[in-house]
Amino acid sequence: MDVAATANEPDHLRVMARDNPLIQRLGRRLACHQALHDPRREPRNGLRWLAELRRWQAQRLQASFAHFMNDPKRRAAALFFLTDVYGEQDFSRRDANVAKVMPMMQRVLPAAVLGTVADGIELGALTQALDLRMGETLHRLAPTRRKLDAELYARAYREVGHARLRGHQIDLIANVGVGLTKAVRMPGVVTLLKLSRGPARATGLGELQGFLERGFAAFSALGDGKAFVRDIEASEREISRRIFAGDPRPFD
Repeated sequence: MDVAATANEPDHLRVMARDNPLIQRLGRRLACHQALHDPRREPRNGLRWLAELRRWQAQRLQASFAHFMNDPKRRAAALFFLTDVYGEQDFSRRDANVAKVMPMMQRVLPAAVLGTVADGIELGALTQALDLRMGETLHRLAPTRRKLDAELYARAYREVGHARLRGHQIDLIANVGVGLTKAVRMPGVVTLLKLSRGPARATGLGELQGFLERGFAAFSALGDGKAFVRDIEASEREISRRIFAGDPRPFD
C-alpha cells in the first residue's frame, strides 16, 4: 500500500529509523499517508462522492454498533471506535503530526504503544486508499446521483475488489483495539501518557494526545477488551464476506 518511498520520510524520522524497525515502519506509513491525502499528488481527493461515502459508512457503523452502545461496559469503547478509529472525521492532521512528536513519544512511551499508533496510521492510510477507489468507482457507476444506499455501496465495493486488503483493514481495526487492551494493563503507562500531555499540547499535538487518552480511558473501563474486539472483527468480516458473495442484504 505504500505509495511513497522511504526517502520521502521526514528527515528526523529517517535518522531515528536507522536502528529501529518500528520507526522505519512509522516513517513509511506516514509517507504513504501524506501522499494519499495530498490533493496535489492525489487528485481523487476532490471527488464529490467521498464525503457522501464517509457519511454513509459512518452511519452504517453506528447501526452495526447499536448493541455495543446499549451495553454500559462497552459503550465508551464503541464510541471511541466510531469517533477516533473508523469514523467519518478527517484524521489526516492528527496522524501527520505523529512525525513531529515521535522523538518525544519514543522516549516516554513503550514500543507496544507506539506499535498501536503505527497500526492506527496504517489503518488511516489504507482506509483512504480504499475510499479513493470507492469514490472513483461511484463516480463511474452513478455520476448524477447524490445519495448512497446499501445496494450501490455493495456494487461499488465488489467492483473495487481487493478482498485481501479489505481483510487487512479489519486486521488493523482489531490490532488497534487489542493494542489498547494490552497497553492499559502495562504498569505505569497511564502515568507516562499523562507526562507527555504538557509537551504534546505545547507543540500543537493535542489531537494525537487526546486520541491516546480517550483510547486508554475507554479500554480501561471495558473489562474484557479482547472479547469486545473479537465481536467487532467477526461482524465486519461477515459483512465483507456477504458483500463479496453478492448477498442482497449483507448488513442485516
